[in-house]
Formats: sequence, structure tokens, C-alpha cells
Amino acid sequence: MKYAFGGLLAACTLALALPALAQDSDGSAKALIDGLHFRSGEVEVAEAGAHFNLGSQFRYLDKADTRKVLEQLWGNPEDDTVLGMVVPTHPSLEEDGSWAVVVTYEAEGYVSDADAAKIDYDALLKNMKEGTQEANAEREKAGYGRVDLVGWAVPPRYDASNKKLYWAKELAFSGQPSHTLNYDIRVLGRHGYLSLNAVSGMDELPQVQTGMQQLLPMTDFNAGARYADHNPSTDKVAAYGVAALIGGGLAAKTGLLAKLGLILAKLGKLLFVGAIALVAGIKKFFSARRDRASGTVR
Repeated sequence: MKYAFGGLLAACTLALALPALAQDSDGSAKALIDGLHFRSGEVEVAEAGAHFNLGSQFRYLDKADTRKVLEQLWGNPEDDTVLGMVVPTHPSLEEDGSWAVVVTYEAEGYVSDADAAKIDYDALLKNMKEGTQEANAEREKAGYGRVDLVGWAVPPRYDASNKKLYWAKELAFSGQPSHTLNYDIRVLGRHGYLSLNAVSGMDELPQVQTGMQQLLPMTDFNAGARYADHNPSTDKVAAYGVAALIGGGLAAKTGLLAKLGLILAKLGKLLFVGAIALVAGIKKFFSARRDRASGTVR
């Protein structure tokens, strides 16, 4: 798992330049947006063996156009792992209140959902918060601001029938008056999982939550790549379960950095941010579960 126990970009600080939308005196941002090729309806995501069946409320950008938005429009570092982006038809990318969903795929193997019904989400959140506190102590020593996990903006929910998981976190960046929303969807498949990640301001929670719930049934794996197609004799199995998908990383790498750039542009400020490692808290969570199972008391 690339951004779970390894600690997604831990101790690394990234400078986010102000996105082009905030500095579009020459019209370059508008020209870039006007040149994007939006797709609608049935959209194949071949690299993941998945597809979207988008309703009229969404449009899709392929990898090349997504990278233009992330890297040229929003000022993010180059990233070849993104597969595409789902964008609401309204508001459009250049309008206030805009948000987008970055699509990535992790070929980590079949993720067992045997632990899903047993997850104590309150305990998981507590340990995630402890992990962020420990990470923030190191960030402050290095001279950088804090990024605090405030709590669930939307509590985790796993749809066992459709093998889809979603949750949202509320984040607080030091020096910023408004909190940030990080909304995640994971769709489990035979060989890995599809990640749909949206980041916005907390004041946009109602529209983002409505949109993500609309998008949820529009996303699925193709026949042969679905969760139900798993062959235990031949298929790779991931070394973690559903709990690690929630607790293993604060946000999908590109999704958080991408939209955060747009939020900061709206605030009119330049901010240095770094991704948070939740390793310590997550390890405590799983250690406690193992201890309870074995009858060990610490």
C-alpha cells in the first residue's frame, strides 16, 4: 500500500504555488479550461479495468487533461499516477464553489473485507488523531505549520453488497480560518481498488456530499475485474483490510494537493503544506486489536 504504513510523503514539505485561476491577468487559465476535452456518459478507465456511467451532472477528463488541470492550472507537482478527473457540470472549474474528484487506482491485490463489520470507527479516529499529533510535533520542530485531523466530516460507511467504502475528514491547517474537507471513496475490485478523492472547503460539504453520493453508483469495475471475480488460487491478496484503507493515509496524494491549491487561491494566500504520516496512530490501533484478540493487556 503506497500511502498507508509507509507514511504518505511523511516529513516532506511541498510548496504549492498559487493556481493560475488566481493570477489569470493574461487569460491563460481560461484558455486552458476552454481547451479541455470533457467526456460524458459511459467512460472507460482502462488502466483500472473500471468504468463510469456518468449522469448529466458530471463530466470526465482523461489523464492528459487532468494533469493539465492539476499541474498547470492548480500548480501541483508532476504526477503520472492520476488516471482522470470527474468534474461536476455545475459549478464549472472556473466558478466559485467548484470541486473535482481525482481518480487513481492501486493494484495492491484483493482487499479482504472480513474486518469491515468489526471496525470500531471511534477507536480508529482516536488513533488517527494521535498519529497526527505525533507528526505535527515533528513538523513544528522543522519549522512548519500544523495540519490537524478535526474529526469525521462524514463517518465511514462500507457497502458490503456493492464493495464500496466512503468517508470524509475535516482538516485544520494552521493559519487558515476555514477548515478543509477531504472526501474519499474506495471501490474494491479483484486486483486492487479505485480511489475517488475530492478536497474542498468545509463550507462546501453539502454539495460535495450530495455529488459524491450521486457518483457512487455510477462507478464500477468491468466484468472479470470485479470483487466477485476473485480467484483465491491465483490472485494476489493485499496485506491489509478495509480499516487500513481508511486509516492508512490522510488523503490520496494528488487529490489533496490538487484541490488544496484552489482553496488557497480563493483565500488569497500562499501556504507551505506537507502530508501527514498516520503510521504511529494506525500501528497503535492494530496493536490494540491484536492484544484484545490474544487476551494481552498493556
